[in-house]
Amino acid sequence: MLFSLLTLFPEVFSGVFDHSIIKRARASKLISINFVNIRDFSTDKHHSVDDHPYGGGAGMVMRVDVIDKAIEKSKFKNQKSKIKERIILLDPRGKKYNQAAAKRLSKYDHLILICGHYEGVDNRVNKLVDESISVGDYVLTGGEIPAMVIVDSVSRLLPGVLKKLEATANESFQLPILEYPQYTKPQVYKRWAVPKILLAGNHKKIVQWRYEQAVKITKKLRPDLLY
Repeated sequence: MLFSLLTLFPEVFSGVFDHSIIKRARASKLISINFVNIRDFSTDKHHSVDDHPYGGGAGMVMRVDVIDKAIEKSKFKNQKSKIKERIILLDPRGKKYNQAAAKRLSKYDHLILICGHYEGVDNRVNKLVDESISVGDYVLTGGEIPAMVIVDSVSRLLPGVLKKLEATANESFQLPILEYPQYTKPQVYKRWAVPKILLAGNHKKIVQWRYEQAVKITKKLRPDLLY
């Protein structure tokens, strides 16, 4: 899969994808990440990418013409190919991102992620994209962090990125409940012991216990997932 990250600040991503699972996925050519500087598509001598909003108001708004050129440069040029491509604006007004969305996006070959900034983008940018996504009900300084979230969450769902396919099967949000509690060595730490049922070797009972614990945790922390 190819990720094209359209941003005013590519340096923000410096080193972010050079570690752990994402680093291995890039080295194995399972994913590629292309950084596109939106400022490169400005046409004036000051390399302007934003301007004052019509009608007045605080802040600056990113220009639709500059973003449009950056998008066109990032697209696959052979439109007759079977490449599945999706253009996404990262926007606090977008649909809230979740695991189902990550799974859906993992079916594409190329994701173009537009990182907004300042007071947002010209509303006409919405006519250039396939969808808008928000990573939560809060406002960030720009779309770079949401882009990181999408690259990471989608990449780990791609075949071959994780060594064991079942590693994602029982995670939180794969089912409509949170993941069950996990334990490893030491068996006892500061008088906190691993539940005895996990040490008994009865797989059927372990599965049942894990399910019950997952439901219990979900009721406590995210009851909205159950109703």
